[in-house]
Amino acid sequence: MNHDPRSEAAARPADAGPHGAGRSGWHEPLPVSLPKPTIWPLVLAFGACLLAWGVLTSWAISLVGLTLFATGLGGWIARMRDEWNT
Repeated sequence: MNHDPRSEAAARPADAGPHGAGRSGWHEPLPVSLPKPTIWPLVLAFGACLLAWGVLTSWAISLVGLTLFATGLGGWIARMRDEWNT
């Protein structure tokens, strides 16, 4: 028994589209809003790396890492709150 996808396309209504969007009970998906790109995740990750590196080497590097980590986390949360409220 051979399966011919063209026969299925011919059997589908013309307004159904390639994935059957015109079928009864189906609807078009709602548009998805993605967050805008930001630098804060990179700052957070760099701070975490410096914090871990500082644990192995020096407290001064850990302090810089902790500062960057806190700044990145605070900036990222503030950015998400701003986007959530708009």
